[in-house]
Amino acid sequence: MKKILIANRGAAAARILRAVKALGLQSVAVYSEADADLPYVRQADERFCVGPAPARDSYLNQDALLGVMARSGADALHPGYGFLSENAQFARRVEAAGHCFIGPSSQWIDALGNKAAARSLMQRHGLPAGGSTGILPGANLAAVRRAAEALGFPVLIKPAGGGGGIGMVPVEDAGSLAVCWERARGMAEKAFGDASLYLERFIQAPRHIEFQFLADRYGNVLSLYERDCSTQRRYQKVIEEAPAPAIDRQAVADMASRLSAILGEIGYDVIGTVEMLYTPDSGFSFLEVNTRLQVEHAITEAVTGVDIVQAQIRLAAGETLSAVIGQKPVLKGHAIEARVYAEDPVRFLPSPGVLKAFDLPAARPGLRIETGYAAGNRVSSHYDPMVAKIVTHAETREAATRALIDALGNTRVEGIKTNIPMILQVLRSERFQAGAMTVDGLQALISTEAIKEQA
Repeated sequence: MKKILIANRGAAAARILRAVKALGLQSVAVYSEADADLPYVRQADERFCVGPAPARDSYLNQDALLGVMARSGADALHPGYGFLSENAQFARRVEAAGHCFIGPSSQWIDALGNKAAARSLMQRHGLPAGGSTGILPGANLAAVRRAAEALGFPVLIKPAGGGGGIGMVPVEDAGSLAVCWERARGMAEKAFGDASLYLERFIQAPRHIEFQFLADRYGNVLSLYERDCSTQRRYQKVIEEAPAPAIDRQAVADMASRLSAILGEIGYDVIGTVEMLYTPDSGFSFLEVNTRLQVEHAITEAVTGVDIVQAQIRLAAGETLSAVIGQKPVLKGHAIEARVYAEDPVRFLPSPGVLKAFDLPAARPGLRIETGYAAGNRVSSHYDPMVAKIVTHAETREAATRALIDALGNTRVEGIKTNIPMILQVLRSERFQAGAMTVDGLQALISTEAIKEQA
């Protein structure tokens, strides 16, 4: 492996580029017409435009990406997260062209990247899971209604071919099912190029705990502990932390061991995250497997010292876990990540526009900034509105929280609105500081009037 094409944009592309350079490899960036001026594009060794702004014409355009691989001579492709990162057909096309797809083998993206199929597989291996359906016929609303009634309302509509909370729509009753179904289909098609959906039983007030794994192609699996991603707005993660607070450590360790054994048993490889819902009464319930790098990988890197992106590249190239990682790292301290979105913090509507000012705190020990933007760049309405991730790491959760509040308070963004006032309100809340967040708990913490005063 000598040259890697980075088939993504924004913070994901900038992060992967840094890992590629650290490994001494050549880099190829792709960009849409809307992203031509983003700073990481200029930092790559080679760069190619793959189409106009809409993702379906650029970052989801498989033919364009494979064409760039052929023209650039890249021998591997890193898909990042989102877009085509969990598209098994694309992974197979990359492999069939003689290139390395830097992720799990296409068979595992097929088996686990599809959320409905993943649930069936994991249930066969004994993992507890809430009720769900297989993929449902998109145009047959009668069949969808029968499946929802069999599960029992409320239900959750979920895209089978993607993640990140995009396209997930809760449905309270049969009367709103048809409208919600069509909205979810449209979002899934736009974000992932795949409109297939399934239903899941809606669990009230759970925590969202996910387990990070690395694996080589020789049957070895390593758990890199867990992350708590319970602070969400409409199923979109806003704040993540590692390790999970206020939870029985033995229960977490037992689940990590159980998941490691299952992944090793089936022969899973390279990288993956098993996402679970947790309630004190019922324990863990399987949610899905993300067969890709996670947005929130940086907090795991902070508490383990493992560069997950470099490890992903080396494992995809065929190295062994023992060569890449050695012994399992010991958890050190606590890390918290805030996702800064270009959105109105009161109405939560997207806020695209030019970054007239984009002053982020300088990175230092215990503070990490991930972004694909700089002052003067335009935040496009065509993509996910995240403009930066701010990560703090300290000996204690309390110290990491204080550091994150300080970093966000010293961030200046002009030209667009951001969700920073809302994040600060959550971080200062008693519920967050007690480690008691649940996936549906954020809205109750938000004071619109207080946000207006800060915004």
